[in-house]
Amino acid sequence: MLITKTEIYKFSIPMVPFTIATGTMHFAQNTLIRVHTSEGIIGIGECSAFPMIVGETQNTCFEMAKEFAGIWKGKLALEIDDRLHELDLFTAGNTTIKSAFDMALYDIAAKHANLPLYKFLGGSKKEIESDLTIGIGSPDEMAQQAIDFLQRKVRIIKIKLGKAPKDDIERIRKIREAVGPEIRLRIDANQGWSFDDAVFALTELGKYNIEFCEQPMRTYLDYKLPELCAVSPIPVMADESAYNHRQAERLIENKACHSINIKLAKSGGIREAIRIADLASQHHIPCMMGGMLESRVALTAKVHLAMSHENIHYYDLDTCLLGHLQDPVQGGVFYYNGMHLDFEDMPGIGVDVDSNYLQNLEQIVI
Repeated sequence: MLITKTEIYKFSIPMVPFTIATGTMHFAQNTLIRVHTSEGIIGIGECSAFPMIVGETQNTCFEMAKEFAGIWKGKLALEIDDRLHELDLFTAGNTTIKSAFDMALYDIAAKHANLPLYKFLGGSKKEIESDLTIGIGSPDEMAQQAIDFLQRKVRIIKIKLGKAPKDDIERIRKIREAVGPEIRLRIDANQGWSFDDAVFALTELGKYNIEFCEQPMRTYLDYKLPELCAVSPIPVMADESAYNHRQAERLIENKACHSINIKLAKSGGIREAIRIADLASQHHIPCMMGGMLESRVALTAKVHLAMSHENIHYYDLDTCLLGHLQDPVQGGVFYYNGMHLDFEDMPGIGVDVDSNYLQNLEQIVI
């Protein structure tokens, strides 16, 4: 089964501005691809550029996608390792756009096997309940948003921090006061604190029953993570410090994290995400399935992946709820009973995008 052509779209999704420690996003900078094959099977892939984290933009993804599509044209679609190795030989990094091409190949392979992706990956259905994220705002605004979440049956709240530690502590105090003791709270500093700030903030926040803290410091301070993990009353989750399984291995060996956040846009896709999860499982380090600002295309693929691996048992799968003003995705994952997720069993990922929506996007076929 040969790859015959690839459709590439600037899959822009308007959204309410969303703020984290490193900046504000005004629209989802996504790229969508549809890889066609000689047997009529079409594989879909999506990635979400987050330039302040991964260093790619929608424009760089679009341009690199043209190169990738050219490399793959006429090649065998089911030789996943060979195809992905070609992309790695062509360019270092660029994990975000690589993840879209990786996803499309897995979609093709699962469709060819006539299996939902999670079954193709050896998994089975399990309960998936995601958190819902509050972006950075004033303490009172964030507390009010947390109250609004409770009305939507949200039971796990993730809170963006990473500004002045005293202000961050006040944010959590207000939120915990607003939601009570039963709601699970997670925090994400997005590299916003210095080492001293992180020690101070995490020590003070320990009394608020925080499940874990994602990425408290800049990655250039990774050498300080073992010391932070040793003194923090709150478990530390590595995010930007663990793009791939080799970085994850170094963190685990150095006792530099208690858990790892896996994101397809960081790892380069499903294949590398599985390597991270497998490695972490061997060392009894739990993983979370996270993301950038993907639509329900990539979100559905992530739920398939989460269902295929028992060591992925935290879920930060709210990307399309973070202010997306449009949802052009057909099929795929849906939310029920608050933040639980599921989908109907279909071959592959089981999603596509409204053709009318695609017609109005900047696009090219290679």
